Amino acid sequence: MLRLTDLKLPLDHPPEALADAVRARLGLVGGALRAVHVARRAWDARRRSDIHLVYSLDIDVADEPALLARAARDPALGRVLGPTPDTAYRAVAHAPAAGWQRPVVIGTGPCGIFAALILAEMGFRPIILDRGKVVRERTKDTWALWRRNVLTPESNVQFGEGGAGTFSDGKLYSGIKAPEHVARKVLTEFVEAGAPEEILFVAKPHIGTFRLVTMVESLRAKIEALGGEYRFGTKATDFVIDTGRDGVRRMRGVVTQTGETIATDHVVLAIGHSARDTFATLHDRGVHVEAKPFSIGVRIEHPQSIIDRARFGDFAKHPILGAADYKLVHHAGNGRSVYSFCMCPGGTVVAAASEPGRVVTNGMSQYSRAERNANAGIVVGITPGQDYPGHPLAGVDFQRHWEERAFVAGGGDYSAPAQLVGDFLAGRASTSLGAVAPSYKPGVTPTDLALCLPDFAVAAIREALPAFGKQIRGFDMADAVMTGVETRTSSPIRIKRDAACVSVNTQGLYPAGEGAGYAGGIYSAAVDGIRVAEALGRSMAGAGAAAA
Repeated sequence: MLRLTDLKLPLDHPPEALADAVRARLGLVGGALRAVHVARRAWDARRRSDIHLVYSLDIDVADEPALLARAARDPALGRVLGPTPDTAYRAVAHAPAAGWQRPVVIGTGPCGIFAALILAEMGFRPIILDRGKVVRERTKDTWALWRRNVLTPESNVQFGEGGAGTFSDGKLYSGIKAPEHVARKVLTEFVEAGAPEEILFVAKPHIGTFRLVTMVESLRAKIEALGGEYRFGTKATDFVIDTGRDGVRRMRGVVTQTGETIATDHVVLAIGHSARDTFATLHDRGVHVEAKPFSIGVRIEHPQSIIDRARFGDFAKHPILGAADYKLVHHAGNGRSVYSFCMCPGGTVVAAASEPGRVVTNGMSQYSRAERNANAGIVVGITPGQDYPGHPLAGVDFQRHWEERAFVAGGGDYSAPAQLVGDFLAGRASTSLGAVAPSYKPGVTPTDLALCLPDFAVAAIREALPAFGKQIRGFDMADAVMTGVETRTSSPIRIKRDAACVSVNTQGLYPAGEGAGYAGGIYSAAVDGIRVAEALGRSMAGAGAAAA
């Protein structure tokens, strides 16, 4: 099989055009082309009047050696044609017969799920802990906040089976460069768990919240069938760490809220970006934790039709293109960078608080992306040295301060503070809403968002919105709604690890995913879970073999 890349075709081409285009590009005739499979399909909308599809194809030809020889002589052909890469996933280690303790995975977000899956496939029978509930029960608790203003601190958008990504757009793309076999492993496992098969080849795959719920259940069943053991409603409240005569700190166990100590010398820490109490416990136990940059801002909502028209022109609503997204960046005069974050086409703004007396926003879409509004975070980058110096957990204090201000500004009942873009730009509080109906539940309170954002963020966003309006016509429309606050863009800490994915000062502890500062989103977290599980598996296999 050969891989042919960068093949361009019109948006509305008929199915047979793919094979015809391959024959024309490669000069093949008759039965020389035996089969064509789509490996990747993207679209190029840089010119709204000429939106076209760009394919990577896996092709079966009668004489591969001759075609590869021609590609070797022709640089232009050689850039787009070569052997199809081997994307088969193979275990890097296997559990030895004896001499090892079961590893513990803390957290059941994408990182924890894939770490547990890989460990289970290698035969290590992981124990998987989550402070929250199974995904169906967790969904009920989440809806209780959205519909009845009732927050359950251990079961919400942040905590519970599936992690924060369960209530999101379900994006499965990232800027990271993962090995092809690892990337394929993530996508194929999702498809086997119930995701649409198109995620294997579309350039910007997404799943949507409702599908994610059933997929998480399916992955749990697979892990359990392989010997994994889930324990929900089981918070890790402490860690047993011994310092040996050689001065090396080693993981010896995990203590749960029931007082049980699970003896283990290998722990995957996939706790997510909101496990603030666990961050503090790790720091108190001497695990190396450092502050890292993150961002703060608001969610902005526009009619999806405005974004579709601005991005796709006359091709808006084309079924292949779907609801349009965007990615925006502005470097403000005060030295701050403002950018769009976690854009959710045809979605809703959701309440994402995990602590009483605080308001947090996030975005979510279903697979159809058919809701009236588009939403995205408009956030400002912040850094420890400049904005929350002095302590590894100072970023947590920073987040809590502004989340508490948002709770008060919203009315003290988990309603969120909101403001029209026109009022925000004019520096006046909103007293009513306009043509864009906010989607945040349980509701919004028109007010002045300057009450719950740092002054530098307010100034930077005020400068950025008109600049964004020049890129997407209507982006700075007066009736667009901003809802605050967005504080959980990424973890405020990094639990530093070495090249073997182990904590730099605690052997046997494997910081992983978003909470440890090594991922950002479902896909990258899943990839990091695999990477950490492979490193842990190699360590356990070696230790077990030595003990045996």
